[in-house]
Amino acid sequence: MTHATTTTKISVQDVRKTFQLKNKEFVALDGVSLDIADNEFVTVVGPSGCGKSTLMNILGGLETVSAGRAMVDGKEVSGPGPDRGVIFQQYALFPWLTVRKNVEFGLKVAGVPKAERAKRAEYFIEMVGLEQFADALPKMLSGGMKQRCAIARAYAVNPSILLMDEPFGALDALTRVKLQEQLLETWNREKRTVMFITHDVDEAVFLANRVVVMAARPGRIHEVIDVDLPYPRTEEVRLSPEFGELRNRVWHAVYHQ
Repeated sequence: MTHATTTTKISVQDVRKTFQLKNKEFVALDGVSLDIADNEFVTVVGPSGCGKSTLMNILGGLETVSAGRAMVDGKEVSGPGPDRGVIFQQYALFPWLTVRKNVEFGLKVAGVPKAERAKRAEYFIEMVGLEQFADALPKMLSGGMKQRCAIARAYAVNPSILLMDEPFGALDALTRVKLQEQLLETWNREKRTVMFITHDVDEAVFLANRVVVMAARPGRIHEVIDVDLPYPRTEEVRLSPEFGELRNRVWHAVYHQ
C-alpha cells in the first residue's frame, strides 16, 4: 500500500496534551505528529504511560488538545461523532439489551427506521458470527463474544474510522488470535480506517499496514515501521521469517528506547 497516493483521513499535527496533577503539570503527549491514510490499518504500541490512550481519546473527541491540531477529514476534532466508532477493552455493552438490541442501539439513536435497523443489525451480527446468539443477553456470552458484539455495534452505524483501545487485551491467546483474523476479514470486506492500540507486539505486526511505536515520559512517537506483509494475513504469514524479523524490529523499538 502506498501512502503517497491516498487521501489522509486522520492528521495529528504537533499535538501536546498536559494534565494538571495537584500542583504540577503532567505532559502526556509532546509534539506528536502522524498522518493516517483513508482505509489504512495502523497499530500503536509502546510502554505504559506513553500516551496511547490519550491520543485515541483526543481523536475520539473525548479529550481536547493542549496545543497542536487533531484533524479528521481535514476538520478539527471538536467532540465525539458518528464518523468515529470507539471500542474499548471493557465491552461496554448494555447488560439489559440482547445482542441484537445492542447492535441496533446506535442506529436507533440516529433515527434509522426499524426495518432498516433490523436488516443492518442482522448483517453485522452474522459478520461477527453471533447469529445463534442474537437474542441472548451479554451475561450469556463469553468475553470473546462480547467483544465481537461490541465490534458489530461499532460497525453498524457505519463509521469511516474505528478507534480500538486494546479491544482484545482481556482475552485468552486462542480467542485473541481468532478475533484478530476475524477483524482483518471484516476490515478487508468493509474497509475502514483503523487505529488499534495494543500492548502485544505480535498483534501489532499481524494486523497493521504500519506500526507506530511510542515512547513514554513525555509521550511521543519513537518510530513508525511499515509492515510489508501480504493480506489476507494467515497462520503462514504469522509463522514466516519476514513476520519474525518485523516482530523483532518492533520489539526492539518498544523495549530498547
